[in-house]
Amino acid sequence: MKTFRHLGPRRPIRFAALACAAALAMAMPANAQLRVDITRGKVEPLPIAVPDFQGEDPGSAAYGRQVAEVIANDLARSGLFRPIDKRAFIQAPADIGVQPRFGDWRLINAQALVNGLARVEQDGRLAVEFRLWDVFAQQQMIGTRYRTTPDNWRVVAHRIADKIYQRITGESGYFDSRVVYVDESGPAARRIKRLAIMDQDGANHRYLTSGEHLVLTPRFSPTEQEITFLSFVNNRPRVYVYNIDTGQQEVLGDFPGMTFAPRFSPDGTTVIMSMARNGNSEIYAMDLRTRRVRRLTNHPAIDTSPSVSPDGKRLVFNSDRSGQQQIYVMDIEGGNARRVSFGDGRYATPVWSPRGDLVAFTKINRGRFSIGVMRPDGTGERILVTDFLVEGPTWAPNGRVLMYFRQPRARPGAKRPGPRLFSIDLTGHNEREIDTPRDASDPAWSPLKR
Repeated sequence: MKTFRHLGPRRPIRFAALACAAALAMAMPANAQLRVDITRGKVEPLPIAVPDFQGEDPGSAAYGRQVAEVIANDLARSGLFRPIDKRAFIQAPADIGVQPRFGDWRLINAQALVNGLARVEQDGRLAVEFRLWDVFAQQQMIGTRYRTTPDNWRVVAHRIADKIYQRITGESGYFDSRVVYVDESGPAARRIKRLAIMDQDGANHRYLTSGEHLVLTPRFSPTEQEITFLSFVNNRPRVYVYNIDTGQQEVLGDFPGMTFAPRFSPDGTTVIMSMARNGNSEIYAMDLRTRRVRRLTNHPAIDTSPSVSPDGKRLVFNSDRSGQQQIYVMDIEGGNARRVSFGDGRYATPVWSPRGDLVAFTKINRGRFSIGVMRPDGTGERILVTDFLVEGPTWAPNGRVLMYFRQPRARPGAKRPGPRLFSIDLTGHNEREIDTPRDASDPAWSPLKR
């Protein structure tokens, strides 16, 4: 039996100790090949059964039901899985025990089955274990046990969903992650914009700033502990860093010009941002330890929206140095800048995939906006979604899903709808709206929680 390391207590408003106590029979025979290939085009969702996890008492059973529901919802939102209606189940969840009756699950066309147990232990901690079964091969694919504080039950559910996703697709999951975005409210002439944060499924929503000052373009640090963003404090546009745990925020330098479009480097030690001086916008890098600032571009055109490659060696940005806003890639120290976008229209907001294989962007052509991806050398451009206004792509931590905001065109005589968040996978299918309390824009996806 394999023992997992203790994940340990974390920062105050994050999650408390989450531990994997043991793995339960992890191996799957070589001849069992239940797998979803997510590198192809549109994929037919895999039918999967996720019965309520069992519990020895009403409190434990309640946690079991909630955990199973979150797992099923996570998998369904990915578009790669189709949870089967519980009313179709033949074998009762309580009867599954150690070995399911696979014939009962084949009858309802379940290709995979998840069953589990939740238990509140004597010390008050919550123990949750699960098993993933290949129904047709009649084999267990993976099994794990977690122990945590009861208020972390959603973390456990997301991590189980991540393990199921990874075991069947071969790719890392992204469910145990968060999203920071700009919450919008009020009339168009007096729009209130403040930072909000939530789990990737919209749960645990809360506000980080009061709305007293306008905020834009929030971006997570690699550690997920800090956010950098643009704020108009006293009507002076400046880049700030906000600590999620303490609620403290700090301006990054009191420069004479406007600073904007910030983003962390992959190691979290540097913030790359734009700075406007004397009507010209260039890209700078600030070392967060020394506060030393380096200028990376030097061109009379507007250079902005920088994003660093995962290996920290290159930087993608947009510039109008060719006469029209396009995407450029250069070395991290600022040399060897080269244009990589050559399609019709203008390109903006490039962001490097966490896998390093693609760059997402916003494209504006003939009055319509699109979200697309291309390889870092500009080849393989693909448009995923087009509408009146779609903008601001951000990558899921596994590099397989994008989130962005969309604002539809107003109907004649009607009030224009506000922006909302959406996600879409790299095939251009499975577009889904992300539920937020009010209008929402400028999303940024966190790394996976640690």
